[in-house]
Amino acid sequence: MTETKITKEVVASHGLTVEEYQKVLEILGREPNLLELGIFSVMWSEHCSYKSSKVYLKNFPTTAQWVIQGPGENAGEMESHNHPSFIEPYQGAATGVGGILRDIFTMGARPVANLNSLRFGSLEDPKQRYLLNGVVAGIAGYGNCMGIPTVAGEVYFNDCYKGNILVNAMTVGLVRVDKIFKGSASGIGNPVIYVGSKTGRDGIHGATMASAEFGEGSEEKRPTVQVGDPFTEKLLLEACLEVFKTDYVVGIQDMGAAGLTSSSFEMASRAGTGIEMVLDDVPMREEGMTPYEIMLSESQERMLLVAREGTEDKIVEIFKKWDLDAVVVGRVTDDGFMRIKMGGKTVAELPVKPLADGAPLYNRPVKRPEYQTELQFLDLKKIMEPSDYNDVLLKLLDSPTIASKRWIYRQYDHMVRTNTVVLPGSDAAVIRVKGTTKGLAMTTDCNSRYCYLDPYTGGMIAVAEAARNIVCSGGRPMAITDCLNFGNPEKPEIMWQFQQATLGLSKACEILSRELPYIPPLL
Repeated sequence: MTETKITKEVVASHGLTVEEYQKVLEILGREPNLLELGIFSVMWSEHCSYKSSKVYLKNFPTTAQWVIQGPGENAGEMESHNHPSFIEPYQGAATGVGGILRDIFTMGARPVANLNSLRFGSLEDPKQRYLLNGVVAGIAGYGNCMGIPTVAGEVYFNDCYKGNILVNAMTVGLVRVDKIFKGSASGIGNPVIYVGSKTGRDGIHGATMASAEFGEGSEEKRPTVQVGDPFTEKLLLEACLEVFKTDYVVGIQDMGAAGLTSSSFEMASRAGTGIEMVLDDVPMREEGMTPYEIMLSESQERMLLVAREGTEDKIVEIFKKWDLDAVVVGRVTDDGFMRIKMGGKTVAELPVKPLADGAPLYNRPVKRPEYQTELQFLDLKKIMEPSDYNDVLLKLLDSPTIASKRWIYRQYDHMVRTNTVVLPGSDAAVIRVKGTTKGLAMTTDCNSRYCYLDPYTGGMIAVAEAARNIVCSGGRPMAITDCLNFGNPEKPEIMWQFQQATLGLSKACEILSRELPYIPPLL
């Protein structure tokens, strides 16, 4: 690999500030090579580190007597694929679904339902119609092929989303409480096994791209969008659930944002261990891939698994039966370092903890926007009373935001697995749990306009609306999750909106019930 000189321009192209790069130098006591810089850039991205949001997210209530696993693991969240879907709507939405499904079944759960929350610009714009059609097709294509019903969702249209659509996916899974698997690389000497699809060049720096502010030329970032294969993921799901029936697995994590990098560093960090990894052994579908490309690829349908020593062959046999790659690519070490080798050389040597848990945390400046006061006033005298209320009603019903979304959800298979009791179009979806008398009610709700007018109150209303819809369907609200979609956190006005919305969400949970936990999102 030809070494690239680390200049200010190279650092900036990796999404790191001058101050953050200085911290990198302090951690390493030397200059990083390009691969090491790339690893820092994805691990310290907003998407992976929550460096601007953690100060607020940590204040959410997250415990209750029925909460088995709180924040910090893979599941219990939603997945946003906003930027990828704007660049390539079908694959962006499809891989959003695929990513959240893996977050669920990597915990040992079988996914039983998908939901979504979508925002687009005006349908008068041909590009927005193209984006909407592509996103809906991507959600349907992946979920339907996986055999997971898409049972609920919401869609809003407003010109403010013209330059940045929002695509949020949610999955619900069922798991036995004594069969929950976590992403931990424990057990010195245990093998680290790569399973699933081969690694390609798609999605490189996807986490960094997802953390960046969109502007001119965003469409040119198409190569950073992952390409999904739901048929392979279906095989991966069944293979994982089969291996979970054994006692071979010590820890497992999907390769989502930042791919092999995030999964290996996060698993080692949770266990307080290190990993030595040989990239020559990683299954690749393209020739001549560099260590940089291998570590930062976000190719889909891949998992990293730590097994009990001596069970490697048995695990490989299970995955081979499902026609999936399964290869030992490393071992767990005891020194807290990630050593990455290729071609007989050490191409990166980094301490695990500073990358997985040591990203700079920001308490960014907040400022109430100057326009916010003006938004609170409405002169009713300037609003003329309609002469024909029937005409007003027809216009309201004609609005895409209010009109029936049947043409969208009819594209989703909501009856596969034959558990859906209350179908799409109601207040909330309800599915049965086979073999029991229990059901699960679920919904996605948020009036974005309320959050714009008053983020604090809008956040409270979102929780209250979702809770009402659950209750109206006969369910008891027991936990919430979300996907918080905001602009650039470096802008004080945006950070104020985020601060106020999260405070509103938290307050609503406390008011509704001291025991209604809040499961943190994936931003």
